[in-house]
Order: sequence, then C-alpha cells, then structure tokens
Amino acid sequence: MPTKRPLIAIVDDDESMRDALKGLMKSTGFDAESFSSADDFLMSPHIRRAACLVTDINMPGTSGLDLHRRLVALGKSIPTILITAFPKKNMGASALGADVVGCLTKPFNGQILLDCIRSALAPNGEGESGS
Repeated sequence: MPTKRPLIAIVDDDESMRDALKGLMKSTGFDAESFSSADDFLMSPHIRRAACLVTDINMPGTSGLDLHRRLVALGKSIPTILITAFPKKNMGASALGADVVGCLTKPFNGQILLDCIRSALAPNGEGESGS
C-alpha cells in the first residue's frame, strides 16, 4: 500500500492560479486539491486531511485571512501560507498568527512556495514528500 502523501489545499478564486499551484504541487510529489472559495474548502471532506493550506487573501466572500481565522476558531490547526497580489505595508506582521507560516506576494517564485510548504510540514513530522 502506498504511503499517503501530504495533502496541500489550495484556495483561490483565480482558476489559472489554482490550476498552476495544483500542477506544481503534484509535480513535486504532494497530493493537492483546489477550491474556488473558502466556503467550498470549509464544506469539503478534505479539510480533515489537509497538511498545509495555501490561500489567496483577497477573494469574494470569505477572505483567505478570515478562512484561516475560522479554522483556528474551529480548532483546526493547518499550517497556512497566505498569497496576495495586493500586499499591505504591514500585512506580514498583522497576518502572522497561529499557524501562518508565510505571506507571499504574487507573482512569486514556485520554489519559495515549496520551501514554505516543506518548512510548514517539517515540525509536524511529515517532512518532505516521498517515501
């Protein structure tokens, strides 16, 4: 039976960004599921298996930051990487809280995102993908 790979949940209202990130995750050995809204992710059964969350901050409806806060309130500890095309001067300091492991500005280098994900998974004992 194959070893379960860490599941990376991607939440972004931009379909091309979701597809690109999902492709990057799969090409580097992670399982990945993408969602077009925070509510879709919250209603998904994948929420229980998500090892890391990559979410856009600025989305219609529930923002990525509000999604993270909701997960914390629900007691769901998922390391989170926030991404945004519209950084605020003090976004890093104000957004960093429980389980936020990074805040990247679009466009970002895929390797930087992968480094953030690997760093987020390491403390949980999951480490890098692979056997």
